[in-house]
Amino acid sequence: MSKPHFPFTAVCGQEQFKLALILTAINPAIGGVVISGPRGSAKSTLARGMADLLPEHLQAEGGDQLEQAEFVTLPLGASEEMLLGTLDLEQVLNEKKMQFSPGLLSKAHGGVLYVDEVNLLPDNLVDLLLDVSTSGVNRVERDGISHSHRSEFLLVGTMNPDEGELRPQLHDRFGFSVNLSNQYAPLERVEIVKRREQFDRDPQAFLSEYEDQQAELVELIIEAREQLSTIECTDELRLEIAERCAQAQVDGLRADIVWYRAALTHAALNQQSNVSKQNLDAVEELVLAHRRKAAPEQSPPQQPPTPPQDQNRQGFKRPDDSHRQRSDEGDGEWGAMSPQQQKTAERTALVLPDLINRNHEKQGTKLSAELNTRPDWFKTLLSSLPDWPPKALQFKKQGKSADRLHLVLLDTSASTLQAQSFAYAKAAVLQISGQAYLNREQIALFGFGNTEVKNLLSRVRAPKELRCWLDQLGAGGGTPMREAFVEARKYLQQLRKQQPELDVAIYILSDGRSSSSLEGIALEGEPIWIDTELSQVKRGKGRRFADQLNATYLSLAGV
Repeated sequence: MSKPHFPFTAVCGQEQFKLALILTAINPAIGGVVISGPRGSAKSTLARGMADLLPEHLQAEGGDQLEQAEFVTLPLGASEEMLLGTLDLEQVLNEKKMQFSPGLLSKAHGGVLYVDEVNLLPDNLVDLLLDVSTSGVNRVERDGISHSHRSEFLLVGTMNPDEGELRPQLHDRFGFSVNLSNQYAPLERVEIVKRREQFDRDPQAFLSEYEDQQAELVELIIEAREQLSTIECTDELRLEIAERCAQAQVDGLRADIVWYRAALTHAALNQQSNVSKQNLDAVEELVLAHRRKAAPEQSPPQQPPTPPQDQNRQGFKRPDDSHRQRSDEGDGEWGAMSPQQQKTAERTALVLPDLINRNHEKQGTKLSAELNTRPDWFKTLLSSLPDWPPKALQFKKQGKSADRLHLVLLDTSASTLQAQSFAYAKAAVLQISGQAYLNREQIALFGFGNTEVKNLLSRVRAPKELRCWLDQLGAGGGTPMREAFVEARKYLQQLRKQQPELDVAIYILSDGRSSSSLEGIALEGEPIWIDTELSQVKRGKGRRFADQLNATYLSLAGV
């Protein structure tokens, strides 16, 4: 017997999360729920409890027997075969027949597919998950198998934002997003602990206590499902949805579609015959929380980042820098100031070395060699039938090298404004981005200046043109260089959890005018220090910093 789940209706608080799960249980077309929150905020408890509330469903392969909805967990170490299904090796070995062995997507049909720490799940598995959750059909065309089956489930993903963010384009594919807090009032905390103790002491007695509430909620979900197709929505409310989405500056029309479906579902849940403005308001935050346009400094290239004007906003500030002007040593230690702009220079004399390119190719060759030495058991078995045993092993085809990210750390302090250094540094960033674009690789950009570190450009496929975006990027204030490297190291550690095989090229563009020390700082990969110091009087600190980092040193001085 499976271990009983803590009753959904017995969970205290987290009303928005509960509402999101109930609405998606009524109408799976909403597209699932992603929950962001710290540990101890009842994410998994509510997700597991949801499976007990889903109505029974017909067998996936067309049978007429009802099955209870299952709660299926997708582990982080899952393979595509485990998720989609694969060849039944037992049938091949014993019966010498090809037969499909269902995966987790088949088991989850009609139930809940739960992905804990979805932000750490490999991108290829997330893509497969979302494609199947959208179509409701799992199609497998691989290893000599051609098979399809229904796979309709409630997709629930949880994540702790401290361990890394989910890619925006994937985040958007979830219908709802909920941000949880584990801050409870004292009386609420007492009640949560009491209920947990009661459940652990005698689970069956505790389940019996909430049996009526659970049954009522199940009945409500069933009635709402039946009523859903009869709900009407006026054109005025449809227009209001469109206007609000436009005001939120969401990308595409997915928000409009999900909001409309969610409003219909909320009306059905409340046994209404028509959608009202209250229904729109009730689901607005669930739909828009993850779709509203990002803050300017995190916007994609088409939406240039606007430098902050509020000097009190949070950052990585040094308290004693808030009142300082330029220091006597001339090392570029400036205080807070309004960022100044310099248009991107037309070109630079920078010649990027092929060191990292050669490194990347070598790594790809090594990976391919490893893949070529791994037996392909499926092809071996298939090629041997009907004879047995196999006469020769088949090996996997040459694989592709790991994904590649160009991580740029750009000095945006006031000292880089001298001799148009900042303008030429922007041109160098443009050159790096252009190289990444041609190779269909990704880029991320951190800026450090005005005594704070910012993620100016989140990890994206390198765009074809960044010039307009860079033109509006300003520079000013002090140089929190060490803080920038600390943040970059944290960022890379988070990426490694998600993609251990990720290849990272690191570029540091700075004039080196900082009193910081980089001793003890180590970044994965082979960094390149691009010295942007172009003024007549040079301090030459860039080369010393490059030596501390064991980085390849380049200079823009030839422009």
